[in-house]
Amino acid sequence: MKKPPAEVIASLLAVTTIFISMPPLNLPPWAIFISWAGTFAAGGPRPDVLKKIWPVMPIGSVTAFLIVLGFDWSSHRFTGTQFIIAQCVILFCLNAAQMLLARVPRLGLGFVPGMFFGFASYFATFYGGFGPTPHNSVAALWAVILMNALGPLYAWLNVKLAAPHGHAEVPHRVPVTR
Repeated sequence: MKKPPAEVIASLLAVTTIFISMPPLNLPPWAIFISWAGTFAAGGPRPDVLKKIWPVMPIGSVTAFLIVLGFDWSSHRFTGTQFIIAQCVILFCLNAAQMLLARVPRLGLGFVPGMFFGFASYFATFYGGFGPTPHNSVAALWAVILMNALGPLYAWLNVKLAAPHGHAEVPHRVPVTR
């Protein structure tokens, strides 16, 4: 039996995100798409890519979570320019700490773009009001870590279930003459 084209499988997988994102959990479907696309951008769902992307996405999400907590904390202590400066310091320090992890070779956390897949997904989830409890920092964290983890799995399923790109059987079309 011939496998369907990748576009068909990708579209069927995309449809499943509708059901994943429905109430009561309200999980963020874009977190799947971000890490799915990121997996292909990093070279596809091969073991070496999966080993480098899965561990770093939660680091980005946790960093964004800590930034949200820091911004909330500082909003109760500062106003005006002082608050903006506090936000700048929090963002700078936590973002730099996140990326510095990539410089420690023994940790195997060198895929910084993957950190930002989790980072961006967390902010979109928290500020977008997604997750089982909208605007709950902890609920957003577990929701985005789960959904980001599914993205590389979707990439793997896309490759596993579809015909290799350019090798799918396409119905023959008769040319139209005028």
